[in-house]
Amino acid sequence: MRIANLSGRLTLIVDGKAIDVEQASNGGFSADPQAVYERWDVFRTWAAAADLSAGAAFDPADLGSPAPAPRQTLAIGLNYRDHAAESGFAAPEGLPPVFTKFASSITGPVTEVKLPGGGHTDWEVELVAVIGRRAEGVAEADAWDHVAGLAVGQDISERVSQLAGPAPQFSLGKSYPGFAPVGPWLVTPDEFDDPDDLELRCTVNGEEVQKGRTRDLIFSVPALIARLSAVLPLLPGDVIFTGTPAGVGLGRNPQRFLAAGDELVSTVEGIGELRQTFTA
Repeated sequence: MRIANLSGRLTLIVDGKAIDVEQASNGGFSADPQAVYERWDVFRTWAAAADLSAGAAFDPADLGSPAPAPRQTLAIGLNYRDHAAESGFAAPEGLPPVFTKFASSITGPVTEVKLPGGGHTDWEVELVAVIGRRAEGVAEADAWDHVAGLAVGQDISERVSQLAGPAPQFSLGKSYPGFAPVGPWLVTPDEFDDPDDLELRCTVNGEEVQKGRTRDLIFSVPALIARLSAVLPLLPGDVIFTGTPAGVGLGRNPQRFLAAGDELVSTVEGIGELRQTFTA
């Protein structure tokens, strides 16, 4: 099942067509895309039995994030060994670095992003997991039961802001407007042959800059949920950026950053793509 945010309304994507959930359910579910996670099990039951044959064509430019207003956005650093190495750090043990991307930075899959003045804006393609059932003290073996679905994410990062000061400002440097595109929709875990092994790719102006597989995550999606939920409750609709593989601009020699006019395309196997264009 694919769950989308189309022009701010909760939508199901079936065979490439859009079905408005509020209308299809005769008002049984709100049009608010974020509200569905509080009723996730009820929603899944309804969707499994509903007549979803009357879809309509839609413009991908009208898609927003499938989780546009999470109460918590948790982002994971150094979660691929090759990215930790290119960043000059040892691979984490026990619990990886955790920061946030503030909710005002969250956007949909097809956007125009204004570059901040630092001149060191970087890319980080990531698999994003959205929580569908409250997770508190969850065992790793049970963690997938708490995931509503998976999406493509970009952890766009302004490296000067991120690394400035006596202590790094990860959350601020990664939360400029438009720096957290998510989408193009949410795909439920049952849609994948193996949700723990998906290919990620990222291109800048058609040139491949990142390619990896989620089987190489140091902490898999279930492992992250187990470790995070041991510290704090994960709430329905919360968003987890799971980390990026090697190939970011900061880790290159010479370093490379995004410029006005660049097009960034981020893809995860079985889900779809994000497409960001950058302006001065």
